[in-house]
Amino acid sequence: MALLSADLSAEMLPAMAYWLSFVAVLGLLAAGARGQAIDEYQVKAAFLYNFAKFAEWPPQTFKDSTEPIGVCVLGQDPFGGMLEEAVQGKQIGGRALVVHNISDARQAYSCHILFVSFSERKRLPSIFIGIKAASILTVGEMEGFTAEGGIVNFRLENGRVRIEINVQAAEHGRLRISSKLLSLAQIVKR
Repeated sequence: MALLSADLSAEMLPAMAYWLSFVAVLGLLAAGARGQAIDEYQVKAAFLYNFAKFAEWPPQTFKDSTEPIGVCVLGQDPFGGMLEEAVQGKQIGGRALVVHNISDARQAYSCHILFVSFSERKRLPSIFIGIKAASILTVGEMEGFTAEGGIVNFRLENGRVRIEINVQAAEHGRLRISSKLLSLAQIVKR
């Protein structure tokens, strides 16, 4: 029996850790739906952290093996420090996560995940044109975000945060999204 558990832990530990993280996010969702004790942006911050676990960037995206994963917020920051708290001290694949607030899409080339705030909805076409050549996981929170070329969109449904994923936009950005994440999302086509 000890041999079986050792084999399971050695082979299954990374997958189990990812699933446990997602179960924690789902727990946040459930708690938020029951009593609104969990803020919508706490849930979104936890999702952003987990997106970094379930996305794979082309090797040339990073300068070296220690470059942090840049999580950027473009426009008005609705997180109020919750995003920094969600990633503080955490690493994925030996890379720390760092949060940056940016005001212009041209600054997004240092980002691996770009959260486009609702305040930027009128600038979406120019934002997507500005980062077209980069491998950036774009995340929004507005109707039509994935239809216009964004990769992941948050939407509220019956008080719960749901996600939509545009697989074609991810492929265009040379990003691979885990099938585990895709199974939790509504797939959107352009």
